[in-house]
Amino acid sequence: MKRSAFLRSLIAVALAATFGASHAADWPERSVTLVVPLAPGGSTDYTARLLAQKLGDVLGQQVIVDNRPGAGGNIGSAYVARAAADGYTLLMHTSTVATNVTLYKSMGFDLQKDLIPVSQVSLIPNVLMVNNDVPAKDLKEFVELVKQKKVPINFGSAGNGTSQHLSGALFNSLTGGDMVHVPYKGGAPANTDLLAGQIQAVFSPLVEVLSYIDSGKLRPLGVTTRNRSTRLPNVPAMSEALPGYEVVLWNGVFAPAGTPQPIVTKLNAAIRKVLLDPAVRKTLADQGSTPVGNSPEEFRQILGSEIDKWGKLVKLSGARVD
Repeated sequence: MKRSAFLRSLIAVALAATFGASHAADWPERSVTLVVPLAPGGSTDYTARLLAQKLGDVLGQQVIVDNRPGAGGNIGSAYVARAAADGYTLLMHTSTVATNVTLYKSMGFDLQKDLIPVSQVSLIPNVLMVNNDVPAKDLKEFVELVKQKKVPINFGSAGNGTSQHLSGALFNSLTGGDMVHVPYKGGAPANTDLLAGQIQAVFSPLVEVLSYIDSGKLRPLGVTTRNRSTRLPNVPAMSEALPGYEVVLWNGVFAPAGTPQPIVTKLNAAIRKVLLDPAVRKTLADQGSTPVGNSPEEFRQILGSEIDKWGKLVKLSGARVD
């Protein structure tokens, strides 16, 4: 009986593998939905639409971007986590999803159980921006300004627990400063108040403030990545003045748990092909992003370390969303 049960189990596994392989050979037979759990118009939405257009060309089916914002991206993510695991509903999220594991009491889904990492798409630096009235002209002068605590420094963010907030909290910690965090409902209003001089600094995703930098309306002092950005080669990395400082944002594609492995493999190959396209690489470089395109397993391992890293920054900042 045990032998019979074992044989039946082997047959079931073989049939499932055969079905998955045949299903992947035909996939996609219709349009694919790429859910972006953030509002239209932001850096992630822009990259998702670029990826969707090029993926459609590679896969031979239209890839439609569906914006489902709310709860720091949890609403759209939970929607994908509950979707049919057939490769037709995917998620394009950012490093925020790793932050939310610690930030939120409940996300409405289990990141590591309910979603499959398919591939990271790009890495994005934050950049420390100050308005032109701030007396510090470079990163070292700003570090000293914060350390001296003689001038009030208020830094804005897109909200509690966002990358802007956590980037500022880490800066505050390493300098021993007392900058005051001012949360906004999104990065755009924070940048507006920075331009108006209502706040002194914002640690903003580079792509969102490039127009202000290029026009000279705001002054970039440092990027949060380990190395300088090729888009702003004359702007130092924060670690040049604050050893140990590093904050790297990313975005990537996920599928619902249970999606057949052959479909995940096929999708991963398509994403990597798109990211090798010279036109795509140039577009990403122009906005200060670096293309990635790693394997599902590599992305899974990175995700685990990112949950730990961002969790520490959330605790450092004291942010919490119930």
